Amino acid sequence: MANIASQKKRILRAERERLENRRYTSTIKTYFRRLEVSAAGDDAAAADADHTQLVSLIDKAVKRGALHKNTGSRKKARAARVRAGQPS
Repeated sequence: MANIASQKKRILRAERERLENRRYTSTIKTYFRRLEVSAAGDDAAAADADHTQLVSLIDKAVKRGALHKNTGSRKKARAARVRAGQPS
């Protein structure tokens, strides 16, 4: 570990930020699996609700910096294909 106080603080802050980003990405994966299940089950209302939640979460992650803008767009496009019933 670093000897300089500001670097010690920076290391701790980077770890907190890493965990926050990881929470976003993990939750996005969970919601995506949920969307796949509801879309496969032919439950249109549930699929729409799951899709809305997923897109909202992706937008928040992009705004927060946990995901790159293009990655967020790619994930939203993939989610739209799943919701429409097309294979990804």
